[in-house]
Amino acid sequence: MKLLYFGWVRTRIGIGSETLELPSGITDVGSLIEWLKQRGDGYRMAFEDLTILRVAINQEMVTLDTLISSEDEVALFPPMTGG
Repeated sequence: MKLLYFGWVRTRIGIGSETLELPSGITDVGSLIEWLKQRGDGYRMAFEDLTILRVAINQEMVTLDTLISSEDEVALFPPMTGG
């Protein structure tokens, strides 16, 4: 699975993207984020408040209960504003 990180999510984790093999129990966005939190302090800090996190799968906005597959591209980012 390809993961993309933007904004302060990227800053806290320290990388802009990564490709990972997920354990078999990771079936939705919420379980993916919980698993990522176990990967280190930067991940824990980036995902500590899920109410201010946005997620897109294959460039479509989704919710935490959306199912995922190993072929997906998942983007995690803070809310964006335009101007």
